[in-house]
Amino acid sequence: MAIAKAERLMNLALCLLGTRRPLTKRELRASIEAYLEVGGGSGRGGEDAFNRMFERDKDDLRELGLVIETVENLEGEIAYQARRDSNRLPPVALDAEEAAALTLAAKVWQQARLAGAASGALQKLRAAGMPLADSGAEDPYGGHSALEPRIPVREAAFEPLMLACRDRRPVTFAYRKSNAARPGTRHVEPWTLECWRGHWYLAGHDRDRGAERVFRLSRITGPVRSRAGAYTAEVPDHVTVRETVERWAGEIATATARIRLRQGAGYPLRARALRTREAGDGWDELEIPYGHGLDAWLVEFGPDVVVLEPADLRADVVDRLRAVAKG
Repeated sequence: MAIAKAERLMNLALCLLGTRRPLTKRELRASIEAYLEVGGGSGRGGEDAFNRMFERDKDDLRELGLVIETVENLEGEIAYQARRDSNRLPPVALDAEEAAALTLAAKVWQQARLAGAASGALQKLRAAGMPLADSGAEDPYGGHSALEPRIPVREAAFEPLMLACRDRRPVTFAYRKSNAARPGTRHVEPWTLECWRGHWYLAGHDRDRGAERVFRLSRITGPVRSRAGAYTAEVPDHVTVRETVERWAGEIATATARIRLRQGAGYPLRARALRTREAGDGWDELEIPYGHGLDAWLVEFGPDVVVLEPADLRADVVDRLRAVAKG
């Protein structure tokens, strides 16, 4: 929604909520600056333009949930009012489990730009008497929480992509694949952001390739630019999108791989290992699930991992390491 329209709707809503008596269109137009500027503010053309804008704005506010009453005043004119008692939300009531979930969710965002909004929301709920625990205080179950989750959001691309996903706006950005020396331009219809193993991924429709794709935010270089226009591909449900991210990140395995891992390193790999045995000289041999995207993950462990088999996985890892060395 454009800023000018959002401001106009907000002013109209405040007028309708703040008045003690119903207001006519003439009175509302005189109270809201944006309406005075429509069509030059005078003449038949200006009046018709204002009437069309007012009707659209009134419909938009009703669609957003504002209850607007239409009455006839003493002069026989149609007037409008949004009574506060008709537009008051019911009291917020949370049980201990729901309060604990909200507190936990707010802690997750402490390193993101959403931290201020999350903390502010908790303060308002506490002021209303909700049983929310302070950080470091006892939790709603009477104990001390040992779980301190964090989702790091260091990538500059996170916020513009989050807004683009919310508003369903296509985006353009430069993206460097792990096996490429230089970034390429991507034109994407963003669906959702998912966090996997501490990294953020964008799932969406790649317009140039005409298919769904997953992009790791840390590989986006430069600014994310929004583009006008509607989506050209249907947005799948959230469950399908999450499965796409997990498959790309190697979570959904289709085979197994054998790797050599330096002792004392690669705990995430050890946690997923199907079998582990000591290989000598400070190395262990592991059998791990093998799915799409495993090569990109193994490269992150650098010299602590050596792929034994399958051969295609070993070749992919070697190619990625060579590309990084050249870059």
